Formats: sequence, C-alpha cells, structure tokens
Amino acid sequence: MISETTEFKSICVAGLGYIGLPTAALFAKSGIQVFGYDVNPSTVEIINNGQAHIKEVDLDGLIQGVTANGMLTASTKPSKADVYILCVPTPFSDNQKPDLSFLEQVLDDIAPLIKVGDLIIIESTVPPGTTRNICTLLEEKRPDLKEAGGAGTAYYAAHCPERVLPGRILIELVQNDRIIGGMTEPCADKARNLYETVVRGECFLTTSQTAELAKLSENAFRDVNIAFANELSVIAGKLDIDVWELISLANKHPRVNILNPGPGVGGHCIAVDPWFIVDAAPEETKLIKTARSINDSMPQNVVERIQTAAEKLKTPKIACLGLAFKADIDDLRSSPALEITEKLACNDSYEVLAVEPNIKHLPSSLQNGNVEFTSLQDALKRADIVALLVDHTQFKRINRKQLLDKIIIDTRGLWS
Repeated sequence: MISETTEFKSICVAGLGYIGLPTAALFAKSGIQVFGYDVNPSTVEIINNGQAHIKEVDLDGLIQGVTANGMLTASTKPSKADVYILCVPTPFSDNQKPDLSFLEQVLDDIAPLIKVGDLIIIESTVPPGTTRNICTLLEEKRPDLKEAGGAGTAYYAAHCPERVLPGRILIELVQNDRIIGGMTEPCADKARNLYETVVRGECFLTTSQTAELAKLSENAFRDVNIAFANELSVIAGKLDIDVWELISLANKHPRVNILNPGPGVGGHCIAVDPWFIVDAAPEETKLIKTARSINDSMPQNVVERIQTAAEKLKTPKIACLGLAFKADIDDLRSSPALEITEKLACNDSYEVLAVEPNIKHLPSSLQNGNVEFTSLQDALKRADIVALLVDHTQFKRINRKQLLDKIIIDTRGLWS
C-alpha cells in the first residue's frame, strides 16, 4: 500500500512549453526539486542557461532564479522523481481526430522510472477517458504495478487541466481554481496535496473523466459564443452594417453580452478542444461542430475582403498587422492571423508586409512566399491596404493620420 505522506521531494515535468515551463518554475520556487524534460535540445539549453524560450510576463526572472539555485534543471531525458507532470502537446490530426502520440511517447519514457507511491498527473488537454487509458497502458508496460493494485493502491494518477490565459500564466497558475480529477478518491487527494503547495485558488475534486470533459466544455462554451459574434459580423458585412456598433447597442440589454468578433479562433485550446468532444460523441455535438465550422471559416472570409479591396489596385502592397493568435504574445499556434497572411502570400501579384512585434524572425511557413518581415512604421509607410489582424498594444498607439490614405480592413474593431 502507498504511504500516506504528503511530502513531495521531487517532480519531473515532461514538456517545457507554454504550460510546462511556468509550472516547473513555480514548483521549483516552492522548494521542490524539479527536473524538466523536453525532447528539444535547444529548449533545454536555453533553460539551463537561466532563460525562458517563450515570452511570458515575469517568466525570465523566475527561470533565472530557480536555475541559479539548482531547484530546476532541464534535460532531454526524464529523471526519476516522486511526481510526474505531463504537459506535452495533444493536437488533432487532419480529420479532427485527437493525436495522443506525444503523451504515449512520454509514458514510454517514464514507465521504467515509476515506483510504488509515485503520482502521475496529466495536465495536457485530453479527450474523456484518456487518463484511464494511460493507466491501462502503464500497467501493461509495468505489470508489477497492476499486480500491486494499480491506480490508487500502487500509484496515484489524476488529470488536472490548466486553465490559464497567455500573458498571465504565472498569475493564473497560482490564483485560479483547479479541477483535480483522480482515478480514485485517494488519487485526487494526493494531487490536491501537491497543488496546494503553489495554488491559492480552491481545488475541486472529481473523477478523471469529469475533469477531462470539464476543461473541454469550458473552451467549447467560449468557442460557441465567439462563433455567434463572428456569424453576426458576416451578416452585418453583407447588410452594410457596422458590426461593432451593432454589438454595442445589443449589449445595452441587461442580459445580453455578445462577444467581439475577430478573424477566427487560434491557440492550442479553443481552436482544438471542441474537436475532442466531437470525437467522443459525434452524433450529439451538432452545435459544437457548427461553431467550429463558423470560426474556421473566418480567415478565408477576411482574405476575400482583402482580395476585393486589392482588385482596385495594380500592384497591391498589403500590411498584415499581427501574426500571433491573440494580443501581446508570441504564440503562433493555430493563429488565424498567420493563416490569413499565408493565404495572401500565395498570390504572386501581392506584396505582403508582415508585422509581428513579439517575434524576431518570419515563421517558416512564410519564408518561401512573397512576404517581407518588417517594422510597423515601414509597413504603414508603404502599404496600400492595412489589415489589422491582432490587437497588439503597439497597434493601438498608431497615429490615425497614418491611415488616412489607406484601405483599412479592421478585424478587431480597434479603429471602428
């Protein structure tokens, strides 16, 4: 049987990306020895040099401190520990099927290291039933753990999804409430004991499958509401109505709160998670599928608006302001702004000027097209068409006089 001690001396965090690295750093700051594990040697080297390889408020200083005192070290191989936190990507394939290969690979890597009494936590967003399936795979690889009683007796296992906003990750990892879904009640209790060392929000205990679906439901809810706003923007455009004024007026109703539309939905959460629910219940998810279809269609809608404007010009110069999936971050994952710029780059008659103040180099998907990575001021000076795709702080400070002779495509309502 497992010892009832709640002391955690070491943690191995698998996947040192936007969630894994801040999580590892916070636990290291709390006084627990943390071994970071990532397959990218460059990522490991940067972290061990006391730097963050991603842009996130206050993360660089935290990494510098916990690597300098030896509480956080990074490697391309996992280390034996008391706790294993899995924060690897869980994308979907071209046919919207969940791709759990990264999670399964990590399990292969850590399975030989797990000992009786260890805690395994999946923070990666996963389809319902994944935690249970991972435990089954673990026990196939380690029949001794199954013979000793499996999850809740020989070892602990739980799903504890992250619920944070890029740009505020360190704040929200500490302050936000956490859902902790255990394979058994003792598993949930053990995981809560760990998170309470760093989390100030409340920890809510449930089953692993409920926790999995709860995280997916949060983002599907947001996706459906964004889809409504985006569909309104398409309707308003067809009827020659200012959608921003329309929404502002509708929101004067005390029980109406329509979100702002945009060029689509990006990132690794809202644009991905609803498909995990669809995969789990394909016949029962008509609304969720429709919302995904609407939001996925928005980048092409913006491209067509730009193409219509470009028809008036002989050699259009198009400034694409923003490539990230949301304001003031460097994350390009599933970014509608990047997709729009990629589509425009396919037209040889366009000169595309890409502006993204939060990255240093043009992403690889744009390097072979007719795209120039340039500064904001250079783009504003040269462009005939200015497409605002991301509402970065720098773009909010643009002098409106610089836009007087431009064709404006404002997908964020910044200049409405």
